[in-house]
Amino acid sequence: MRTPREATPSSFGEAPEGYVDLPFVVEPNYAGWRLERYLGEKLRRLSRERLHGIIQRGVLCEERRLRPSTPVYPGLTFLIRRPASEEPETPTRLPVLFQDDWLLILDKPAGLPIHPTARYHKGTLVTLLRERFGEAFAEPAHRLDRETSGLVVCGRTTESCRVLGRLFVSRDVHKEYLAVCEGHPPEDSFHVDAPIAEGTELIRIAVRIDPVAGKESRTRFQVLQRFSRDGQPFALLRCFPETGRQHQIRIHLREAGFPLVGDKMYGADPGYFDRFSKRCLEPEAWVRLRLPRHALHAAHISFPHPGTAERVSFDSPLPEDLQDFIAGRPVALAPTPDTEAP
Repeated sequence: MRTPREATPSSFGEAPEGYVDLPFVVEPNYAGWRLERYLGEKLRRLSRERLHGIIQRGVLCEERRLRPSTPVYPGLTFLIRRPASEEPETPTRLPVLFQDDWLLILDKPAGLPIHPTARYHKGTLVTLLRERFGEAFAEPAHRLDRETSGLVVCGRTTESCRVLGRLFVSRDVHKEYLAVCEGHPPEDSFHVDAPIAEGTELIRIAVRIDPVAGKESRTRFQVLQRFSRDGQPFALLRCFPETGRQHQIRIHLREAGFPLVGDKMYGADPGYFDRFSKRCLEPEAWVRLRLPRHALHAAHISFPHPGTAERVSFDSPLPEDLQDFIAGRPVALAPTPDTEAP
C-alpha cells in the first residue's frame, strides 16, 4: 500500500537543545503552490514579511534549498527549525471512529490544533497521529479550527489524499455542524448569504463580510432548541455550510445577530482575541464569553469513499461541555486542557 509521505521529518535528525522542529508534509491539494503561499496557509498568524524571513534563514529539506517561490508538490517534506518557547497544553485524546485501508475518521477534541503552528509544535493532531500510529499512517484531508470539536477525515494513501483533496475543493463533501449561539432566532430556520474576505484591521487571520472583495458564502441554519441560562437566551442550531470559507459559520452567525457562545474573534468584543493570544484576557471577559472555547462542533460528514466511490457518512455526538451548557450545569469559565492519555 502506498503511503501519503515520500520522506519523514525524523530523517533530518533531532533538533539541538533549545530548538524545536515544525515538520511539514505537503498534501495533494496544495500541489503547485509557491512555498510562501503554502506556509501562509499553514501559519496564518505570521505576516508575509515574517514568512519570507523564516524561509530565507533556511528551511530544512533533504533535496535542495527552498525559496519563497519554490513550487511545492505532494509528499514534499521539510522542517522549520526555530527556538523553543513554552507551548500551551493541548488535549491528548484522539478517538478513532472509523478505519479502513483508505480512511481514518477521528473525533477531534476542542483545543487541539490539527497542524503545527508558530505556537503549537508538539501538541497537534498530526503529532498525536504520528506518535500513536507511526509516521506514514494517515494525513488530515481538511482543517478544523483549534477550538472546534468534531469529525476530521484523514487519508491513508497517496491516492486517497489526492481524491479527498479534490472532493473537498469541488464541494462533493456534505458537512453539518452543531452550534450554540447567543439569543433566540425568531424563525425556526434562516439563511445567511454574505460574501467573505480575508483579513481585518484588528486581526490578520480573521475574516470580514465584504460585498466588494468577498467571495460568495452561504450558510443555512436550523433552530433545534431555544433555552435560557442565567436569565439569558441561547439556542442550539444545526448549521449547513453551502460554501467552505474560513470561519464561515462563525462570521455568518455574527452577521445574523446571533454570535457563537465563547467566540473570542467574532463575539462581543473584537479585542478579546488579541488579549487571549497574549494570555492576558481578564476574568470579566471569561464570564462574558461563558465558555472557554467557541461552541461549534463538526457533527456530520458524508462524501464518496475514495476507494469505492460509494457515499459514506459519519456522525459525532454533541460533546459534554456543550451538553452541560445547554442543560444549565456548571461549566469552566477558563481553559482547562484535557490531559487524558490516548
